[in-house]
Amino acid sequence: MASVNTVTGTKEAADLGKMLIHEHAVMGYPGWFLDNRQPAYRQEKAMAKVVEAFLALRDFGVKSVVDPCPSDMGRDPEFYAELSVKTGINLICATGVYYEAAGNTFTFRHMELEEITEVYVREIEDGIGETGIKAGLIKIATGRGEVTEYERKVITAAAEAARITGVPVLSHTERCACGHEQIDLVTGRGVDPSRLLIGHSDGTEDLGYQTSLAERGVYVGFDRFGLDSEISDEIRMSNLQAMASTGYLDQLMMSHDRVTCWKGGIPRQPPGADLDKVLPNWRMTHIFENIIPELKRRGMTDKDFDTILLQNPKRFFEP
Repeated sequence: MASVNTVTGTKEAADLGKMLIHEHAVMGYPGWFLDNRQPAYRQEKAMAKVVEAFLALRDFGVKSVVDPCPSDMGRDPEFYAELSVKTGINLICATGVYYEAAGNTFTFRHMELEEITEVYVREIEDGIGETGIKAGLIKIATGRGEVTEYERKVITAAAEAARITGVPVLSHTERCACGHEQIDLVTGRGVDPSRLLIGHSDGTEDLGYQTSLAERGVYVGFDRFGLDSEISDEIRMSNLQAMASTGYLDQLMMSHDRVTCWKGGIPRQPPGADLDKVLPNWRMTHIFENIIPELKRRGMTDKDFDTILLQNPKRFFEP
């Protein structure tokens, strides 16, 4: 049996149940506190909002959520643990950092690859800081265009840590760029492709790109449903169904990448903007309320979604 680190202790992969693979309870870009035009972040208010959102998932049978917030983007393991206790939903958090152009690069820029690997391994095996809460997977990220030297170093360290600890790797891609480069870096250190999920791969019309990732044995993240500002859900649904019908069902994962509470306000929106008004479909129940019913009308089945939301995440966390 495969053991998985959750924020409230170790669970067996077989017990994780239906899972959303990429959601965020709270998150903030580096320096989020510098903009004093934004409403103040109040943790009690944030907790109440996130608890409400996560409780709504239980009505759809969701038992587990991965919050892969990087350590430089406002990650808060103790918040996650309290949230898990209050909602009964298993949460899995991550070690790892964001891509160079949007992350906090100062510390790791001046560390050797082996030192960064040690940091990741400690957060998986010993816990994050003094919390005792252990990361259950590693987050990697690249920006748009080419992989930078900094990104190459921290991703290689992540691959080394994954090889040492056996935890899986989940990625962020910008506009579906550099997915294959991520695969090369991670598998180049001996990590099996089945232990890697290339995230945000649904942000393109290019079914050929999505299929080419799956052909290399990785999981493909259709994990931004409801984020209509990037690409329409119609395209996401069409491409997901096409992949499912051509032999890649076992390599698909679904989620929203929803940020329920932003520290410091919503990026690229006016101070105090209401995300529910800006992107009304971008919520953690959208898949269950709208996407799955529509895809079932188009011919997909309950068994298909059992594979995507239950069986595939289970295999992803099994060494």
